[in-house]
Amino acid sequence: MRDTQRARVYDAEQLVRSVFDRAAEFGQRTVEVHGSRLTLPVERKFASVDSVQQYCDRVLALGWVVATWERAGVPIRVRARAGNIAAHYESGQAVLAVPLHAQTSARGRTAWALRELVVLHELAHHLEPRPEAVAAHGPEFCSRYVDLADGVIGPEAGLLLRLTFHDSGVRLG
Repeated sequence: MRDTQRARVYDAEQLVRSVFDRAAEFGQRTVEVHGSRLTLPVERKFASVDSVQQYCDRVLALGWVVATWERAGVPIRVRARAGNIAAHYESGQAVLAVPLHAQTSARGRTAWALRELVVLHELAHHLEPRPEAVAAHGPEFCSRYVDLADGVIGPEAGLLLRLTFHDSGVRLG
């Protein structure tokens, strides 16, 4: 299945992560989006593979997650990934691989993948019941990701992600 939205999804996510980064950096959690004022919740950051594993276990055990997605009952294993380029999900083994190495950016060196938005992105892949039948970043994935951000981080995060996807031409389904 061709993953036609992949680049748009990644670009939109980068914009959302930047908004959260700036809110944390400057302590100004209120942002204006499409004429609405949103007070962004705090996005969790992680210190280790173990803390990401514990977070994933807790998210997959949430009652509404279990009731919504059958694959929430499938345990996920978190492991470190070499390099610093990307986190990824291995569906055959139910493994979430996160890079622990810092990446240099305008704001210094950060372990960019050890954050809630990145982990929820990978959990949205894990919850897909038919990974071989749909595009990895297709409308189904994007809706699941928005739902996770909304329900776990907060409705403001879900709205910001949804609006940014819309503005970037990302389809939800």
